[in-house]
Amino acid sequence: MGSMMQVYAENTDGVLDHLKVDADTGLSTDEVLRRRDIHGPNLLIQAGGKSVLSILLHQFDSIIVWLLAAGAAFSLYLGDMAEFFAILVVLFINGAIGFVTEYRAIRSMEALRRIARVRTRVRRDGKEIAVDARDLVPGDIVLLEEGNVVVADMRLVEALDMHCDESALTGESVPVIKQTAPLKADTILADRLNMAFKGSAVTRGQGEAVVTATGMDTQLGHISALAQSAEGAVTPLERRLDRLGHRLVWLTLALALFTVLVGILRGHDFADMVQTGVALAVAAIPEGLPVVATLTLARGMWRMAARNALISNMPSVETLGATTLIMTDKTGTLTENQMTAVRYLLAGGDIDLVRSGQRLQPTSLEGQAALAEAIRIGALCNSAVFEDEEEDVPDRGDPMELALLVAAQSAGVDRSDLLDDMPRTGLSPFDPSLKMMASMHRHAEGTYFAVKGAPEALIKHCDSVQIDGAAHPLSEEDQRAWIARARTVAGEGLRLLALASKTSPDGNGSPYGGLTLAGIVCLLDPVRPGVPEAIRAAQHAGVRVIMMTGDHADTAATIAERAGLGDGDISVIEGADIGDIDKMLAGDAGYDEILHTDVFARLEPETKLKLVTLFQQHGEVVAVTGDGVNDAPALKKSDIGIAMGQRGTEVAREAADMVLKDDAFSTIIAAMQQGRVIFGNIRSFVLYLMSCNVSEILVVGLAVGLGLPTPLLPLQILFLNLITDVFPAFALGLSKGDRAVMERPPRDPQGSIVTGGHWVLIGTLGGLITGLTLTAFMLALFWLELPAEGAVTVAFLTLALAQLWNVFNMRKAGSGIVKNEVTVNPYVWAALVLCLTLIAAALWLPILSQVLRLQYPGPEGLGLAFGMSLLHYIIGQGVVALEVPRRWNKGRNGGED
Repeated sequence: MGSMMQVYAENTDGVLDHLKVDADTGLSTDEVLRRRDIHGPNLLIQAGGKSVLSILLHQFDSIIVWLLAAGAAFSLYLGDMAEFFAILVVLFINGAIGFVTEYRAIRSMEALRRIARVRTRVRRDGKEIAVDARDLVPGDIVLLEEGNVVVADMRLVEALDMHCDESALTGESVPVIKQTAPLKADTILADRLNMAFKGSAVTRGQGEAVVTATGMDTQLGHISALAQSAEGAVTPLERRLDRLGHRLVWLTLALALFTVLVGILRGHDFADMVQTGVALAVAAIPEGLPVVATLTLARGMWRMAARNALISNMPSVETLGATTLIMTDKTGTLTENQMTAVRYLLAGGDIDLVRSGQRLQPTSLEGQAALAEAIRIGALCNSAVFEDEEEDVPDRGDPMELALLVAAQSAGVDRSDLLDDMPRTGLSPFDPSLKMMASMHRHAEGTYFAVKGAPEALIKHCDSVQIDGAAHPLSEEDQRAWIARARTVAGEGLRLLALASKTSPDGNGSPYGGLTLAGIVCLLDPVRPGVPEAIRAAQHAGVRVIMMTGDHADTAATIAERAGLGDGDISVIEGADIGDIDKMLAGDAGYDEILHTDVFARLEPETKLKLVTLFQQHGEVVAVTGDGVNDAPALKKSDIGIAMGQRGTEVAREAADMVLKDDAFSTIIAAMQQGRVIFGNIRSFVLYLMSCNVSEILVVGLAVGLGLPTPLLPLQILFLNLITDVFPAFALGLSKGDRAVMERPPRDPQGSIVTGGHWVLIGTLGGLITGLTLTAFMLALFWLELPAEGAVTVAFLTLALAQLWNVFNMRKAGSGIVKNEVTVNPYVWAALVLCLTLIAAALWLPILSQVLRLQYPGPEGLGLAFGMSLLHYIIGQGVVALEVPRRWNKGRNGGED
């Protein structure tokens, strides 16, 4: 009905006629029921969230897991129950950890629905009644007053000094003054002053409005639909692990098939070679990789939580480390979301109130008559109320009026004392056409008028100005100079209020004539403490920060400059000037200017969403910060969405991957550092796992190719993968990392976990373990003349111990041999002790030794295994000293990975 009409562009009578309603009587009960059948309840449709089953199944959505499951099925087919159950244990551990962690995520659309669970006053059948917000229908006449939450989109029919806080919806940091006059058809959402939108709140005044849209037809419903349709990006870590998994699968199948064919050609039994192929498949798959990656990310979640960053999506722990671009909201994220009086423009010069950091400083009024008068006017011509903890009354009123009370308080002026001396006798509410308001007070000389308003409006009603405590004539030329001065300061993004007064013996006449100008107060939503330092740290780490806001361009540019955004001059583009972003997304229009812009102002939610997509298309790993309902779609679409925990709306928090408990931008940088450390740890344990698994593949494959007996059985390989792989790898994942990690630029978003140089290192270390293991196996067979099971045990022990010592080869090149990030990691030593204990148990506990088919090889066999494994540590340290990955990558692409 009303949703198809641009109601803000029509006069009130036209809108009421279109909706077939009389404002004086409202809809009838029968008509309400009829319209509810047509439009449905005033609710937002809940997004189909993940079920418990879908969360559980997601844990097994990995090609490595699928290959393991196939191996388990094949083991069951062959009747090898021990191997079958061992693989199931691996799958269960990985799935349980991931499920418990991910289950904590809560659906964002549930928060959107809660907005409607309030009651509102309407006029129906000529009577005023209170109804549940879900029962509103288009055409309902709603009565609004200060403190009300707006529960549907409405066209205002009456507005008396009415202000609405729409910051959560539009990003506009200051409540909007409402009116009833029609607007131009192309008026953007933030400037539709004759509308009240679902999800906003009335901060001052009162009014009447007719409901024009409910539920999903509202602007909030449109944002809800955007958030539901925005597909969450796959994290860089998930992409890398998926690529690595696919490579391993093809490598596994190729090696297994090649070995089986070679064995058959050499005359080995077909059934034996199939089992050998299974052994190779088991050897090639790093069973510990999903488990260790999950545990490492979970550990990262706990660490970030200790630093006030709550993660709801586990892979996002690492995503911050890969972030190349932070697209931040302004209000409440970079700024306090609390207006502050920062400067007074007086006839005798400017007086700054903010001198240290971004906090209001105590102000002395001694010898400052004009400042004292300006502060008094601001305190008297004011409808705001300070918080009263004893009465449990929160701050209430327009943020600019609250800021004037704070400024008075900093000067030692108490509004209640002023009102005791000068009781209020009348009030002329803010008039949008005049852009002024006035309050009248009893005074010894008659009636005192305190007036405030827009400088260009109020100054024209002043015929004098206060200088040194006395009123001096104000000519038209002086008025023009004051207005020009105000416009210059407004260009800095400050919001201005002119302050004037007069005293009348009889109190008659208009309050807006014959005024004496005291000065102009400049207000700003100040930058949050620590933000400039945090942005510098991000830029130093090679991460670009840009601003997206619904606020005005001048205000946004001022905040951006104070926060330290950009490199030199701040470039600003308003949403209306961006151009056809859909063509940019399709590659049919120029986007260079957009990609290099520092500030995007006057943005609507859909445009924010498209900008995120555009930057992602051009290779950026995008983090989006926000706190409002209007930020939810962009938060969900980004690679990692970051919401404010204290000031943010519940909608934003639930749409995000990370929530800042302290709302501090600096917490993002701390979490980013942790993300980079986590990736470094993941790379370390992947190198460790892969070099160990390569050795297992080569040991079995080469032995078959050389016509030797199989040196390792499938279940022995699986035991090693679960013991010598998982625990040392997990210990590497708990490293505190490199302190200089934030002094380097972000890694290539398209880069791999394992680069060419790392593959060379994996092959070198794996080949070294292979050669030493096969040498120990042949010496056990032909020199010590041990039986087959004894020789296999020697090979098993050599491989197990060499893999344990291999953890020390994961130190960074250039670090000390004795003291480095591996040797100072207490978890590494704990893992070694545990693994040695389990290996000893496998050898000497009858139950384990029988299942694994191990036989005590005697002192000579033990000595042979220990000596060969120790050689791997000695030679491996020399390999690390050669800095293979760095030299290889530098030679290939001219830089270090």
